[in-house]
Amino acid sequence: MPLGFFTLAISPRTLTAIAVIVVLSLVHARGLRAGRVLQNGLAAVKVTALVALIALGMASGHGSFGHFAGSGTFRLSAWTAALIPVMFSYSGWNAATYLAEEIREPSRNLPRALGLGTIIVVLIYLGLNVVYLYALPIQRFDIRIGQNATAQLLGAGSASSLTALSALILLSSVSAMVVAGPRVYYAMARDGLFFASAARVDSRSQTPRAAILAQALWSCALVLSGAFGPLLTYTGFAVVLFAGIAVASLFVTRRKFAGERRAFSAWGYPVAPAVFCLASFLIVLVSLREQPRASFAGLGIIAVGIPLFYWVRRARRLTPGVDEAEFDTLKAAPKSVKA
Repeated sequence: MPLGFFTLAISPRTLTAIAVIVVLSLVHARGLRAGRVLQNGLAAVKVTALVALIALGMASGHGSFGHFAGSGTFRLSAWTAALIPVMFSYSGWNAATYLAEEIREPSRNLPRALGLGTIIVVLIYLGLNVVYLYALPIQRFDIRIGQNATAQLLGAGSASSLTALSALILLSSVSAMVVAGPRVYYAMARDGLFFASAARVDSRSQTPRAAILAQALWSCALVLSGAFGPLLTYTGFAVVLFAGIAVASLFVTRRKFAGERRAFSAWGYPVAPAVFCLASFLIVLVSLREQPRASFAGLGIIAVGIPLFYWVRRARRLTPGVDEAEFDTLKAAPKSVKA
């Protein structure tokens, strides 16, 4: 359904995706208890199922280790551009920080969540790639690699089981972002950098309902675009870009608050964050060259946020919102408190 510069895609697939987003958003808007049970359950089933898939695939005996010795052409720019979806796969590693205010003993539990979560994701991601390469030569890798590899290792009937598993994995990922994303909008609004309504916390559910529902609406609009490939590229592009910027801010913070007591230590500083930043910005530059249309679309969406940012700040100054008093107190606090 063409609407000028935007095409509306309505199909059973998009309607199902919208239904999932709406239902999960409503569950998490009801309160932390219901959302916690749902998310922990989905995550536990997902990890267990993926580990089982890796173990069964390697034990099936229907693959070949000779696939690991295969060769092919290598182009650095194409390889770097391919890291965009890889980085997107890892993009939840830092999401626990968005919930720091709602975590018990955050100084102890937050580093554990970040460290253990990253290790588990790395092991599962590499394990799945080993299984795929054991099943099929790299020349046969495409967007259906999961189904094709499972059919090769466990039989043709197992592909439908993997489809159900993939849906479950997506449910867990969507649920996690329904929790994490609105906390960012909430914090921005509380600091006077976003619409004041996003900072409102419902008195009964103790959740930022307005922020959760706003994210659900925007997500549904993106689903209706029907462009999965470009969405993945420019979302992954933005994830890599802002991850690099966020880590680069560590250098600024360390210099700005030199001598102040720090809330945490960055292992390997300054080498580790410098390597991360260089890699992130290299991926961004190569993506602009290799996939200019989707990458510049991502930059365009980011650019739209710049005038919106200044407009919101001006509006917040003229009409103080729900947490302006707290924001003013924070601005007047000592540097050590802000850090």
